[in-house]
Amino acid sequence: MLFHQAGWRIGASDSSQSALDSLASQLTERCSIYCVDVREKSDLEAALAAFCVESDGQLDIMFNNAGIAIGGYFEDLPFEKTRDMIDINLVGVLNGFYAAIPYLKRTEDALCISTSSSAAIYGAAGMATYTATKYAIKGFTHAMSVELSRFGVRVADVMPGIIDTPLWGGVRYKDGQPAGTYEKIPRLNAERTDEARTIAPIEVARAVWNAYRGDRLHWYVPEELEHSDKKTSADYDKRRDEILEARK
Repeated sequence: MLFHQAGWRIGASDSSQSALDSLASQLTERCSIYCVDVREKSDLEAALAAFCVESDGQLDIMFNNAGIAIGGYFEDLPFEKTRDMIDINLVGVLNGFYAAIPYLKRTEDALCISTSSSAAIYGAAGMATYTATKYAIKGFTHAMSVELSRFGVRVADVMPGIIDTPLWGGVRYKDGQPAGTYEKIPRLNAERTDEARTIAPIEVARAVWNAYRGDRLHWYVPEELEHSDKKTSADYDKRRDEILEARK
């Protein structure tokens, strides 16, 4: 919405046609929608090719935002659910880069930005595979920011904390069976004032907006998460021990 209100033309992809139709009905114009599974590289490539026909092969921003969160202790998750997170959260981002690079290279001051997470600050127990995918995106962002600089293309990620989105509807597993969701978390954290407070989705959009005009690698939402990231990376052992102590 933020970019559209500023006059941008939007290309949106999702695996849900109904969600895309809802978005198109809200924007009414300057919006192209594509029902795509990001796990399918060829489908994503076809969607971007169709979108960029309308912009003479130009692509100002590629936002790799697809992701799912399925939780529970690692051994309790069905293997196929673990693979789903890897294939959507990580392989989907790699597919996005493959599809977007030809168009980003032709565009002055282009940006490829992906959604990492505050889970990439330290390992979140009960969300091990999700955490791994987000750490991977963070590292991939570092590498690609150097690689694509030879074309003048910038690369960044956004690292949200608790954002009030449908992501929290992801299933939590116990003993291989569904045992609830995480949908209560945004509400439980709504009154907090620290870095774990619930944030509105518009704040992530603003971070992406600022990223297009900035040159930072990581954009934290809320910004206090940057301090937490630096504290953790300074001493991972200490942070692990603090977490273990808090869980007693």
